[in-house]
Amino acid sequence: MSFSTGISLHFVEKGRGKPLILLHGNGEDGSYFEHQIDCFSADYRVIAIDTRGHGQSPRGEKPFTIVQFAEDLHDFMDENGIDQAILLGFSDGGNIALTFALKYPDRVEKMIIDGANLFPSGVKALYQWPIEIGYHIAKMFAKKSEEAKKNAEMLGLMVNEPHIDPSQLAQLKMPVLVVAGTKDMIKDKHTRFIYKSLPNARLTILEGDHFVANKNYEAFNSAVAAFLKE
Repeated sequence: MSFSTGISLHFVEKGRGKPLILLHGNGEDGSYFEHQIDCFSADYRVIAIDTRGHGQSPRGEKPFTIVQFAEDLHDFMDENGIDQAILLGFSDGGNIALTFALKYPDRVEKMIIDGANLFPSGVKALYQWPIEIGYHIAKMFAKKSEEAKKNAEMLGLMVNEPHIDPSQLAQLKMPVLVVAGTKDMIKDKHTRFIYKSLPNARLTILEGDHFVANKNYEAFNSAVAAFLKE
């Protein structure tokens, strides 16, 4: 049990070696990485975490924000004796990874960020507008319905977050692989902006939508494996 967060995050662990922590996206859990856990556990200690309030991890009383999720990751690593890890984050998981690395750079050996965004406007309007409409509807009923309250909180993450200062990304010296799909919900120019803002990054665009790690996992795993072996 963590003294600072008040919760213990649920996780699945497989394999031995350097820790490779998998961070899922909004509204999901660690099972999103079903095709990565087995693949990478041959060479790494793979740990798929359920973020606070997602999957089997409790919500707790702390703020439901990307910054708090990054603090939860810090506490998780401390609790499990992990001094440094490779982070693989998808969508909000990528946002958590970037936020964590900016505050605790020495704890990150390498990063793979897939479908991440620095701020809400990095998402294509076609996807962002329905999210915002859903958020405002859920917010209206949040006081009367626990389900609506939970939906408002989840959708609020995508409407109000993240807030990552792109100028700070120049501080991140560790190798970073930036991944996105050809039909990603993140604007292509935004993904390329993230890539160009990182001093030691490479960019890989894979055939598919926002969920390439799950739907086009062979290509995704191949790109990640090549990056990790460099």
